[in-house]
Amino acid sequence: MDNKQKNHNDTLLMALKVVNFISGSSLEEADLKHHRKVMERAGKLAAPKNDIEVKPFSVGSLKCEEISPEFAHNPNFAVLYAHGGGYVTGKLDYARNLAAKIALATGFTTISFKYRLAPEHPYPAAFDDAVTIWDYLTSGKFPPENIFIAGDSAGGNLALCLTQKLLADKKPLPRGLLLFSPWTDMTGTASSYEIYKDKDPILTREYVLGAAKAYMGENFAPKDPLFSPLFGELKGLPPVYIMAGRNEILLDDSLRLKEKITAEGGRAVLDIEEGGWHVYQQMPLPIATQAMKRLAAYVASEITEINQNM
Repeated sequence: MDNKQKNHNDTLLMALKVVNFISGSSLEEADLKHHRKVMERAGKLAAPKNDIEVKPFSVGSLKCEEISPEFAHNPNFAVLYAHGGGYVTGKLDYARNLAAKIALATGFTTISFKYRLAPEHPYPAAFDDAVTIWDYLTSGKFPPENIFIAGDSAGGNLALCLTQKLLADKKPLPRGLLLFSPWTDMTGTASSYEIYKDKDPILTREYVLGAAKAYMGENFAPKDPLFSPLFGELKGLPPVYIMAGRNEILLDDSLRLKEKITAEGGRAVLDIEEGGWHVYQQMPLPIATQAMKRLAAYVASEITEINQNM
């Protein structure tokens, strides 16, 4: 990165930090209500609107969306996408931004779901909702091996926890995991919290730990793999593609996940964007566009492998 690019990136990070501060960073009722509204509005405005088809549907009381690309659509594969937001924010309007980008990048049908949020609905509400949509999709809709599970931030946590549950129950696994800045460790003890605290434009340690407490509720046990999948079973996972930004306090959550999966003999690819931040793929910027192209190339290579093994 040359000096001109570095200066532009630093300016952008500072601007994002200011905007995020204005939107609220505490979990007080009024701030959380405001933050939820801002996130929904931002997600709705930023989501791609062309070349996609959006179909709402429900599984019982669980509201969901199916997003399909209008061109180059491969209906045989699907991506189950869990949105981020610290388990305390995010609905379908917010989820549609990255869900639509994933659909356009992969050519697959992408399904998002409105899981219940903490603190009103602490664990296991969101996890149970993830199990519900997984069971629905794999009950005649798609074979498990034709589904990728994706998630950003807390959604990455949920994607990992769901897959670890399937692994523990000896049930068929998804074809792979696509994780964007996954939150894998709720203890908040990683060194990246300190190293990148002045650069991260999205998160603060206080907010992350507050969200963790809200999600765990009375079950508060940050080291429990139910909440911190980094400490759970990683042997036997399907291939994992991890994207992270260099300038985020959760960077170690991605670094250590990749290291542990590799140590267990698994397959994990870690893609770090040097000029990026927490889930930078959501922004309408060139680095986000390039990231989705890399995601598309990775998924295409995985599908090619499937076809070669058939």
